[in-house]
Amino acid sequence: MTEMKPFEIARETLKQLTLRKLSPTPVNYQRIYSEIAGVPVEPPFPVDRLREIALALPAKTPGQQKQRGLLESAITQLNWDGVKNSLMAYGGFSPPASASNGVINAALVDTAMPVVLAPEPKALVVPTPAAFTTDFFQQIARLIEHALPALGQDDARFSEQTQTLLGALRQPNADAVALKQLLANYSHRLSFAAEDQAEVKKVLLKLLHLIIQNISHLSLDDSWLKGQVDAIMSVCVAPLTLRRLDDVEQRLKDVIFKQTEAKQRMLQAQEEMRAMLGMFIERLAAMSESTGSFHMQMEENAKLIEQAKSMAEIAPVLKNVVSATRVMAHDSQAARDELQGMKKKVESTEAELVKLHQELDRVSAQARHDPLTGALNRQGMDEAVNREVSNFKRKETPLSMALLDIDNFKKLNDTLGHATGDVALTHLASVTREVMRPQDTLARYGGEEFVILMPDTPLDQGVEAMTRLQRELSKRFFMAGSEKVLITFSAGVAQMGAAETGQEAIRRADQAMYLAKRAGKNRVFAA
Repeated sequence: MTEMKPFEIARETLKQLTLRKLSPTPVNYQRIYSEIAGVPVEPPFPVDRLREIALALPAKTPGQQKQRGLLESAITQLNWDGVKNSLMAYGGFSPPASASNGVINAALVDTAMPVVLAPEPKALVVPTPAAFTTDFFQQIARLIEHALPALGQDDARFSEQTQTLLGALRQPNADAVALKQLLANYSHRLSFAAEDQAEVKKVLLKLLHLIIQNISHLSLDDSWLKGQVDAIMSVCVAPLTLRRLDDVEQRLKDVIFKQTEAKQRMLQAQEEMRAMLGMFIERLAAMSESTGSFHMQMEENAKLIEQAKSMAEIAPVLKNVVSATRVMAHDSQAARDELQGMKKKVESTEAELVKLHQELDRVSAQARHDPLTGALNRQGMDEAVNREVSNFKRKETPLSMALLDIDNFKKLNDTLGHATGDVALTHLASVTREVMRPQDTLARYGGEEFVILMPDTPLDQGVEAMTRLQRELSKRFFMAGSEKVLITFSAGVAQMGAAETGQEAIRRADQAMYLAKRAGKNRVFAA
């Protein structure tokens, strides 16, 4: 039989619809068209019905949220393979072949869809349990073992269930159907264990915050501990990273060393002051005693002079007066010189203490700045936001906040290395400080994200300021070896609302920045 051309099949299809007295619906047309063409009958892709199923699926855990997002993406792309893989993630391994794509389509075939003249969707091939090899089960077992340290050993029932599953996975010729059920039960239990560990970490962080706050309240001089407290509080927020902890540990060691040095010098100064005060008191007592003795000698000499009858009797008395006066003058001069020396020593000690306190203040201030870029860190940013929001409410002047994110930063790190990524961060911070006003504040929000606080700035001017910064950044490049590197950023700008908090305004700016990324990057969007 000669193969019919598409237009001939379409004409014959319309003819058969008339002869069979069928309604010209998309479903009837596709069924007869496939029958004449000799191809399997494929129902239309049930987008609406599948989206209803996707919305009904649970999304309590991050894994479920991710799989539901993948499912919604597969539905949008009319991708049966993606739908299959996403649905499999909710119940362990895939069902037997009889419950594959055909069953799903049969349940949804009544959905009215227009005829789509496009390539036919690929048939959904569901792997059978025999396709899962022993090596694959071993990989699952190793994956579980690697995740166990993060889940703890507090739940005895969970530990027992873990060992049971690991033993089953390592059995030769394991039954895939039985393993599917074990994995489904274990996955359910695992979600609870993960949520428990997340809650434990959250409570521990709260307890740590309370301890740190109590330590700061116990300090007689808050400035001594403020740098340390701010540094620790800046890392006691999720997500915790070893790099951040190591950085704060190093800075705290520096602060503690400076504080110890200052305290030791202060104790030494106190001892010196105590010794000098004691010496001063002794000298005053000696002067008082010397003055008293001198006074008594003068009274005796005065009596001798009154009783003298000739100059020969007065001469020895005058000699005693002159001698006593010289001794008194010498003692007074020595006391004055000694007191002047003690005064200079006290002034020198005070100057040294002032210098130590200034150095301590400098080191403590570093705990509120990002060591790489010099911008404020999250702790410093929170303080600046609180300050600017207070000024905004008191002065009733506009306050805009911008959130910047370097474009293609991961690609930059992957291709040129993390050292170049660090240079890109410092380059952006340097250019930003040159362009922004003195009253503006730059803070590193995290990773490749920065926040700029712009007081006395309405929304339109904030957008213009970020656009100017983009233009200035586009004129400058930095060197990565022999290669010139030019970076761009996407930004969102939000003007502070009267009824919102600083963090809420930053979140709005973050959403606008995300839209700028989606629109093609290197853009500034207003929130």
